[in-house]
Amino acid sequence: MLINRYIDSKVGMVDSFLTPELTASLRENVVRLFDQNELHPAGVGNGAKLYRDPTNRGDQIFWLDRKHKSPAENAFLDIVDSFVKFLNSTCYAGITGYEFHYALYDTGTFYRRHIDQFRTDKGREFTIIVYLNENWKDENGGELCIYTDDGEMRINPKGGRCVFFKSSELEHEVLLSRAPRMSLTGWLKKG
Repeated sequence: MLINRYIDSKVGMVDSFLTPELTASLRENVVRLFDQNELHPAGVGNGAKLYRDPTNRGDQIFWLDRKHKSPAENAFLDIVDSFVKFLNSTCYAGITGYEFHYALYDTGTFYRRHIDQFRTDKGREFTIIVYLNENWKDENGGELCIYTDDGEMRINPKGGRCVFFKSSELEHEVLLSRAPRMSLTGWLKKG
């Protein structure tokens, strides 16, 4: 379903990518990491060109790694492994790796319009965002706004919802969040 919607509209979206139980466990991880000061301000760019500018991007992040031995993280990465295998076998995508981080947008933060591919590294093929929020309300804001040829698409960050699109094609932004907003954000990579 996620891939079919992507093929139809350049943006795949499905509301049940994760079970409610796994979504809750991952959300608890974000809260614990925040409480332990393990989240760090996100930057823009990569390598020597990485910089932090809270007037452009306000989220805090923590990279996932199987070395953490987190049952919830590993269960999520198992799902990603299965998804990549399916994507490669049905769409010949050629995905060879991925990277994911938790993202927490505190109240009053956002991420201005951008594209998910570095100028010096074209390895990011697809963007995947999985929301971890509980009982998100429209008035909380924090929508993902994707710019397409047909205008803009605003996506509410409802818990368990997954969004999938080509990293190099669609500019997007996270609109002002009026409540803490949590997600797993990552990229399927080639090479």
